[in-house]
Amino acid sequence: MIPRTAHRWNGPTSRAVAPARAPGRARRGAEHAEDRAENAEEEIPGTGEFRLAARPTAETSRGWARGTMTWTNLPHLVNRMNLDPEQHRWFCELGALHRAAGAMVLDPDASLMFLDEFANPVLWTMLDQAESLGIALIGTGPGSNVTVGSSARVEIDARRVGDEIRLQPLVTVHLPGEAASLDLRFTRPIGNHGVSFVDPRDARRIVLAPTAAPLGPDERTLLGGRGPLAGGLVVPADAVDEFTSVYVPGLQERLDVVSLDESVTLPAVVAPTLVLTVAYGSGHETELSWRWRRPRGGAPFPDLGELLPDGLLPAEWLPQAADGDGSASDGPPTPVDAILLGVESAHFVTEILPRLRLLDGVTVETTGTKPAYKELVGDPELIVSTMPSDKRDWFDLGVTVTVDGRTIPFLPLFTALAKGRKRLLLVDGTYLSLKHPAFARLAELIDEAKDLAEWETTPVISRRHVSLWADFEDLADESRPAQEWRDLVADIGDGERAPVPAPAGLTVELRPYQAEGFSWLAHLWRHGLGGILADDMGLGKTVQCLALVQHAVERAAATGADRPAPFLVVAPTSVAPAWVAEAARFAPDLVVRRIDSTEGSGRAVIGDIARDADIVVTSYALLRLDAEAYRDAPGGWSGAILDEAQFVKNAGSQVHEAVRDLGVPFVLAVTGTPLENSLSELHALLALTSPGLFPSARRFTQEFVRVIEDPVGGITSGRGAGGAPAVTAGLRSERLERLRRRVAPFLLRRTKDVVAPELPEKTEQILTVDLAPEHRELYDVYLQRERQKLFGLIEDLDRNRFIVFRSLTLLRMLALDAGLVSDDYAHIPSTRLDSLVEHLSEVVEEGHRTLVFSQFTSYLDKVRARLDAEGIASVTLQGSTRDREGVIREFREGSAPVFLISLKAGGFGLTLTEADYVFLLDPWWNPASEEQAIDRTHRIGQDKNVFVYRMVAADTIEEKVMALKERKQQLITGVLEDDGELFGPTLDAGDIRELLA
Repeated sequence: MIPRTAHRWNGPTSRAVAPARAPGRARRGAEHAEDRAENAEEEIPGTGEFRLAARPTAETSRGWARGTMTWTNLPHLVNRMNLDPEQHRWFCELGALHRAAGAMVLDPDASLMFLDEFANPVLWTMLDQAESLGIALIGTGPGSNVTVGSSARVEIDARRVGDEIRLQPLVTVHLPGEAASLDLRFTRPIGNHGVSFVDPRDARRIVLAPTAAPLGPDERTLLGGRGPLAGGLVVPADAVDEFTSVYVPGLQERLDVVSLDESVTLPAVVAPTLVLTVAYGSGHETELSWRWRRPRGGAPFPDLGELLPDGLLPAEWLPQAADGDGSASDGPPTPVDAILLGVESAHFVTEILPRLRLLDGVTVETTGTKPAYKELVGDPELIVSTMPSDKRDWFDLGVTVTVDGRTIPFLPLFTALAKGRKRLLLVDGTYLSLKHPAFARLAELIDEAKDLAEWETTPVISRRHVSLWADFEDLADESRPAQEWRDLVADIGDGERAPVPAPAGLTVELRPYQAEGFSWLAHLWRHGLGGILADDMGLGKTVQCLALVQHAVERAAATGADRPAPFLVVAPTSVAPAWVAEAARFAPDLVVRRIDSTEGSGRAVIGDIARDADIVVTSYALLRLDAEAYRDAPGGWSGAILDEAQFVKNAGSQVHEAVRDLGVPFVLAVTGTPLENSLSELHALLALTSPGLFPSARRFTQEFVRVIEDPVGGITSGRGAGGAPAVTAGLRSERLERLRRRVAPFLLRRTKDVVAPELPEKTEQILTVDLAPEHRELYDVYLQRERQKLFGLIEDLDRNRFIVFRSLTLLRMLALDAGLVSDDYAHIPSTRLDSLVEHLSEVVEEGHRTLVFSQFTSYLDKVRARLDAEGIASVTLQGSTRDREGVIREFREGSAPVFLISLKAGGFGLTLTEADYVFLLDPWWNPASEEQAIDRTHRIGQDKNVFVYRMVAADTIEEKVMALKERKQQLITGVLEDDGELFGPTLDAGDIRELLA
């Protein structure tokens, strides 16, 4: 704004024109525009006002008549007054446009529409349509003339008169065939998009016209003869130069300034400028405000996208197309005003603002004192370290970051990374970008580490997080671990660990892989860390555990320490006797006692039994029933060894809780199947053996289970959520690799084909059988019935799980033998049983011994009856078998060549290398269960080739079970080994649909 002076001529040119008073209310009884014009003619010399209004009228035999029509009731009169439908629609739309802008009809009878209130520029389109519809625009008196011009323009005309310059405001309107000047005093605005003129000398002449561009506030003030410029202005000769060079540019920003006779040379019109005002405040606060500066009638506004280079401003600062109307009065939309704080202020001032200053068409104005910001641009250098902590099992984790020789305080850096910020501002005004790849990886590691521990004043890392430390070391330029941490990493890290000599009291020479496994166990034991020994079935996991206990006893004796507390071995009831026998065979010096009853029975007092023992063997059932007694045993336990640890894979079970509450310093899970159905089972085991290795079950599910187990493209949470399939697959691979790294120090798994190549070959084959015709017909009937029943239930599988699995079991039994479903079908022949007997006859005749497994004991009864009828001797082991050891001994030492075994009762804990043939009568979707069964015979000690036959009924649910089992096997392979493509492991609604397909 140009400052005012005391001169009469330059005051009006250096400030905005004074605003007009609000329009006065029309006289209560006024009905005609002509009357209003006449009033205006009388009142203009004073201070009166006139307003132009419109109302609907109808032509009658006596001329134009208002009748009962008003803008309010007009929509309801189309039939009553026999109005032309197109004309009626036009009047209704015009009234609706007027009302839509919030205008109120002021006349008491609602017949008048005041045009100065008509805010919608569509008015001019409507008036163009009126002519084509035959709608007349008339005044209220005879001979009236209403003319609609094509455009109007409000201007200040500069004309030289002698040595002076005379400024005169005027309104130019383009009428049909001519351009006319309207008297400014009698011209009024229509909204901000047009003008109206009523000649006070002849009220029958009314002119309406749209403006070429929206009216600005100064133009609206001039209309009606208001403001200091309304009456014209004379610039004296001695001020002409100052006027044209200093004042005209300011005046041009508000009004169109022309010289119609070209007697005055006006400054060239300056192109519009985008003005940014930067206000520096205190505390790293910077306020930004934007506006357009453009002379009235000047060059058109530039496109903001062309003015500002792509990427210069953040996307959220740029306006949306709908934010402004693009009018010349307000200009096109501007960037969003903003208040920048902290590092955002520093980034803008040092990186964006200098580039804005260099742009043509952008002007930067500043207020306040600019802060002295400086960006650190070097690559970050990281040093990680560990120091012993006052917390048991924890180390203080040090992370030192240096950029351009400046050490970055860790707490602000940690906070910025945790919140996903892009930059960090330090207290002295220096700042740095956090977009460097090193910071991205550091953010991931910090995010994982803080989930695993309660970081208070300093970050910490558990001794269980060896692989996490390795990731920190890989990222860092230098690492400085504490000596205790170095020893830990050397013993259980990725490198080659030092072998531990086998204990002297062990009576068997350990195989190389067993010696390696024992050393791994001994190192874990020394550091107070648990783990999972997950060797294949039949590789001698028990002897490795016995070696560990013998080592602990001998080490205590060698150092003069007290005899260690006993190890508690928890195993299935059927396996417990094997522990006693194996200990007597391989470590006879150990004192081993077995608990086979509860304290409540009066036959067992845990404290008495454990006294002076090295190993106490109990069952999962007894531990669950006497959980408090085991927890409070006098002297405690040196550790817990969980054999067949899949029994505690359910984190919500009572037996899992009982193990957790033991409070022992060392827990070892022993199982050939650490993962059967879901990664959640692996987490449940690690929560016992390595508590704190992973976050809570909820976070583990979110970070690993859903990402790894969900179908590709189905990730809905965690990092990378919602990604495209390729991204999702990449995220899955990353999470799987991270899971492997974290688990690796605490899970040891060796497969027979790798560590025991001397084992005889195992051959597997599928025997496909066709159902007999009557059997097939019955199966298809049941299949259709169960499909119809289940398809409405599987969407809510959790609620209907029992019903769904009952139906699936029914179909499996029916595919096996119709007589298992109902005695009414006992007469239907079983082609499976015929095929089994045929194969067994050949095998037995050749002198081989055979294991036959089934999920269904009732079917094993049928098999035994058929074998008896065929003269083939057999023995049976089921869950109801009382003399389990006697039955096993009968097969090993007797003459019966066939052992019929329930998969649940004998699928684990047995060594039956006397057999070399295995028949699996009915497939199961858990591959681990079948592998356990097969490994009863294909294990160390076997000297014959092993042949495995899986019997499957064609075109039944059993074929679908085989496919599902293959998918689950890929999950196990993918997690526990280094290959395998993953699929959903749990039996979900989609799996059930496939089984029923």
